[in-house]
Amino acid sequence: MATCTHLDQIQEVTPSANGCEDCLKTGDTWVHLRMCLVCGHVGCCDSSKNTHATKHFHATHHPIIQSFQPGEDWRWCYVDQAMV
Repeated sequence: MATCTHLDQIQEVTPSANGCEDCLKTGDTWVHLRMCLVCGHVGCCDSSKNTHATKHFHATHHPIIQSFQPGEDWRWCYVDQAMV
């Protein structure tokens, strides 16, 4: 099982929006939401056509996201490809 080496980067964040920040700007839709645990950016998942959460990781190198879906509390590290 993979281990995450980026847990020290997790911050106490405020969500940037109640939906995908980028899709809301363009009037687009999403499937599920993910929140960056470094800055609070809310983006759409990889099942959504725009994949804004992953694009945010590539642009910022912020490694850890959390599901922003009600009732879900899992976290994922992009760098280590591991649940945390």
